Amino acid sequence: MPQTVWFLTLPGVMALDVAGPAEAFTLADGNFTLRYIGPQENVLCSTGMTIGNIEPLPDTLPPESLLVVPGVYDSRSCYDTPQAKQARDWLQRQQAAIQTQTLTLVCVCSGALLAAQAGLLNGIQCTTHHDVLERMKATAPQAVIRENRVFVEDGSIWTSAGITAGIDLALHLITRLCGAQTALAVAREMVVWFRRSGDDPQLSPWLRYRNHLHPAIHRAQDAMMAHPEHSWSLGELATRVHVSSRHLARLFRQHLGISVREYHEQLRVGIARQRQQQGEAAEKAALAAGFSSARQLRRARQRWDDQLTK
Repeated sequence: MPQTVWFLTLPGVMALDVAGPAEAFTLADGNFTLRYIGPQENVLCSTGMTIGNIEPLPDTLPPESLLVVPGVYDSRSCYDTPQAKQARDWLQRQQAAIQTQTLTLVCVCSGALLAAQAGLLNGIQCTTHHDVLERMKATAPQAVIRENRVFVEDGSIWTSAGITAGIDLALHLITRLCGAQTALAVAREMVVWFRRSGDDPQLSPWLRYRNHLHPAIHRAQDAMMAHPEHSWSLGELATRVHVSSRHLARLFRQHLGISVREYHEQLRVGIARQRQQQGEAAEKAALAAGFSSARQLRRARQRWDDQLTK
């Protein structure tokens, strides 16, 4: 029998938080049935579209159900409404089923904040979109919040980071429930060739250090991103971006908080991680990313994993 996936659908819901996982589950060889529930029959989503024919909130959900709580475009205002209060109260009533693992809770993006407000994440390892982390900490001080993670599993509660991470989590759940071949077929159909794991950071080195306006740093980053396997020296990069080596090193420290070498190493770790998750052996992935060996790659990954857990 197909497993039922219930989407808790509130006004202001992020369209991709719903559509991304829903499409993945729909493509999984008929293994899932999708239903949409909420406090009102029609809602406006983040893109201005209307989602209609939403079913009323049932008293309970059947055993072995998946309950998906998508995020909203503005969790400050959207979770301060009568509909959000009704949804929180309803979520609280599902706590026993979640704790006994007859119901699996799946939170996408700021949906984890609604679950936290309902008291469902106390003592639970969890994550959410990086912009919502501080409010999560204030809302659920007893939660064990894992920053910079794509998704986190704790018992029957799954939480994921922002927006597209819901697709990653859906594919992971399909792998768990239906097998890797089914998930791979779904990923190919959706043209999602690279599936991130729960251990991957939300902010990859491709994005994490680009929130600045200095053109010389951007030029240096572009060069390293184009050829991360190249043994870039500080002098070679400085010549390419038309500044002195000393000045480029100072700019990286000032604007990024890390050295040029550290930034380059993060890029290489990211490349190797991707290749390994696509099935390459560690040694081959390490060499392709510019490391001298798999052992050097392991040491580099350990350094950055240690940084993430600090």
